[in-house]
Amino acid sequence: MNIAAPLSVNIDVLFVFGLLFVTIGLFIWDRIRMDIVAMMVVVTLAVSGIISPAETVSGFGQSLIVMIAGLFIVGEGLFRTGVAAAVGSWILRMGGTNEKRLLLVLIPVVAGMSAFMSSTGAVALFIPVVLSICRTAKLQPSRMLMPLAFASLIGGMMTLIGTPPNMVASTQLQASGLTPFAFFDFTMIGGVILLVGTVYLVFIAPGLLPNTGVRESQHPTLKEFAERYSIEDNLYKLRVRKDSSLIGKTVSSALLRSRFEVTVFAIRRGGKLLSSLMPVLSETRIQGGDVLLAYGDADGIERLCVETGAMFFGFPDDERNRMTKEFGVAEVMLHNRSSMIGKTIKEGRFRERHNLSVIGILRDGKPLDVGFNRDALQFGDALLLAGGWRYIEALEDRQSFVLLETPSELVESSARWSHAPSALIIMIVMLGLMISGAMSSLTAILLAAMAMVLTGCINMNEAYRSLNASSLVLIAGMLPLALAMKKTGALDLVVDLLMNLLGQSTPVIVCGGLFILTSVLSQFISNTATTVLIAPIAIAIAQGLGMNPEPFMMTVAIAASTAFSTPIASPVNTLVMVPGNYRFIDFVKVGLPLQLMALFITLTITPMVFPF
Repeated sequence: MNIAAPLSVNIDVLFVFGLLFVTIGLFIWDRIRMDIVAMMVVVTLAVSGIISPAETVSGFGQSLIVMIAGLFIVGEGLFRTGVAAAVGSWILRMGGTNEKRLLLVLIPVVAGMSAFMSSTGAVALFIPVVLSICRTAKLQPSRMLMPLAFASLIGGMMTLIGTPPNMVASTQLQASGLTPFAFFDFTMIGGVILLVGTVYLVFIAPGLLPNTGVRESQHPTLKEFAERYSIEDNLYKLRVRKDSSLIGKTVSSALLRSRFEVTVFAIRRGGKLLSSLMPVLSETRIQGGDVLLAYGDADGIERLCVETGAMFFGFPDDERNRMTKEFGVAEVMLHNRSSMIGKTIKEGRFRERHNLSVIGILRDGKPLDVGFNRDALQFGDALLLAGGWRYIEALEDRQSFVLLETPSELVESSARWSHAPSALIIMIVMLGLMISGAMSSLTAILLAAMAMVLTGCINMNEAYRSLNASSLVLIAGMLPLALAMKKTGALDLVVDLLMNLLGQSTPVIVCGGLFILTSVLSQFISNTATTVLIAPIAIAIAQGLGMNPEPFMMTVAIAASTAFSTPIASPVNTLVMVPGNYRFIDFVKVGLPLQLMALFITLTITPMVFPF
């Protein structure tokens, strides 16, 4: 292995290493979105001249990016046609009310779904299912949600399309002139990890998980939501006088939120009948005699009344109870791909886009104060929404929100059950083409994605929304960094360092070192980005040892999916943190033993399937 010696090359190597460490540091710091960091890498490499302009954007032309995008569309088709929801209903029927029995059904089902669709999508789908199960069976969500997240991560280990790291590892083999992994090459190792992991998650992990109490069997009322979000003392009823300056204005044009930090979320108009209650839309104009249902602090309400001619007269419990019959509340959590992340409620134009008002925010399980309108939203924030049931039901943008809690009046249903057989057939044909080798994986996935649209399983707007653009940009942006490491000799330096540390050891120990390195990095940065960086190193080490690269690459791919020990290791962990009321240490206590089990299983079985 030749390492270039001239000073210019050494400067380039130092630059690439510096860029690598800064990139990893920004990922861990988590104050800048990962896709933005990836684009910063692309721009920096383009300006530096270390690789050509064409090479800096070459990642966007990789077949890997197109395949992952196509799989997002196929997974969305399964969701939109109700196929995934039907699986959730089946779990409810099969699992009963026994915690262990439910987990024994839930874990393999979620893992099986995650083997063929996005792990994040599977968890987002099953969070409300699990919460409903817990209410019905009077179980603690904390005992169910972390096993749900870990099952989805393990499921991703089981097939070529289960998770992006598997596809990255396979395409890296192909790019090196080697035979890529077949569809089920991952199944033996992932299957054993699933088997052992299921036993651990069902019989051992519950003893390590926190006791957070049993949720009530019925869906929460507005009063219970108000207590959870600490807004019970901040709900008010105001009457608009005939001479009020609010008359003829919309809530936005009256600047109630910016001037008084008061959110008006409903209006009672034309009498005291329940049917007169209406949600506040962006175009709704206030009239004299209107009763405004509002959220804010006492000072803001008082200033509003003094300056605008409104009149305060309380918000009794009977008003709350009457309100919930036609005017609803729901709890949602921001998805990791939500366009709302980094924006305030106003900047996200929440009322204009969804016709719903945000009346409370939970962050890390704690309610924000009434001034939350000034705070930028973060991934994992739980929002309490108020508005008409039809608008809650119309929250179609499931790429932005995970529906956590809904009152019993809201019954979710799929409008496209008739297309469910088509979606299933499309997925089965896609898998058959990929497994048989009758068609390349890229072609099979593109055909399936197109078929989902042409058969009406999803429309083009939904197909575009299903694309996790941040993930695609992240992968495409990190590939040039790996290329720069290879061209400058930085990759050779890393390989030589690892060879000096592990080169005299057995191949199993070398794989163990790669597993630990990959797994540790995956606890803090994207597992896909980790695989993009480590995969070339694994191939180079294998070639330096004169051994088959496949077991080394398989080790890296499996290790990248062991993102168990921190809540930021994977979006699925962050998604369950709030509804499960977990702390950081809970993931360490439950996830670390599972990582060690995966390490032992991988090092034991991989050489049997892929000899060195």
